[in-house]
Amino acid sequence: MSTRLVALAVLTVLASGCVEERVVHERPVVVERPVVRREVVEEVVVAPQPPPPRIVEDEPPPRQGYVWARGYWRWDGREYVPVRGHWEVVRPGYRYVHPHYERRDDGWHLNVGVWVN
Repeated sequence: MSTRLVALAVLTVLASGCVEERVVHERPVVVERPVVRREVVEEVVVAPQPPPPRIVEDEPPPRQGYVWARGYWRWDGREYVPVRGHWEVVRPGYRYVHPHYERRDDGWHLNVGVWVN
């Protein structure tokens, strides 16, 4: 064998031993989102008449760790339809503002239920 061929073989063997395979573990992507302070979320409702009085429903007894979100009337484009109340998980440091309507120049605005701090 020629000296060059032997040197090339030795170099190939040495170079192949220098490669280190790294094990890469997939990690879940964690996206931290700041809590957004929402004062009011409203839906513009233009209706020919004001909403009916607050929905009268039996409010259930208090439940540990939850607050009862009262039902309200939702305009469907032709008439007001009732939306039943539901339980909301308590958010420490926040208070729950129940859905309610406000009269403005351009119609009735529905402020949907929201947590505020």
